[in-house]
Amino acid sequence: MKLVVDTNILMTCFWKNSETKKAIMLNDNLDLIAPEFSLEEIDKYRNEIIKKTKISEEEFKVSKIDLAISVKFFPLEKYKDFLRQAFEISPDPDDIDFFALALKLNCPIWSNDKKLKDQDKIKVYSTGDILNIIN
Repeated sequence: MKLVVDTNILMTCFWKNSETKKAIMLNDNLDLIAPEFSLEEIDKYRNEIIKKTKISEEEFKVSKIDLAISVKFFPLEKYKDFLRQAFEISPDPDDIDFFALALKLNCPIWSNDKKLKDQDKIKVYSTGDILNIIN
């Protein structure tokens, strides 16, 4: 199953024993994609992630590498032609890139942001939905 994954879902991969992390890292049936800027967002919140998850700097680096192996990150150049259409349908202007990428790849989005379901063009699955599908 191909899915565009939002940054907040990716951030849960830094939590030890995270069900989301297990789904992302260990499930061969998920083809996960995200905008490249998601990695920048993760770096931006590095200190906050380390503090909240109580992991070391080294554990953070290892988890980020694991994430980069498990998720394909697309540069803006690859989906920029879909930004205008994404702007028209995204309920949240901060999520336009995720919608543009989903439009380009014709696939759903994995997000726990309920507001993103307030449109009818792109299917949005929560973590609970994904876990039900893959288990």
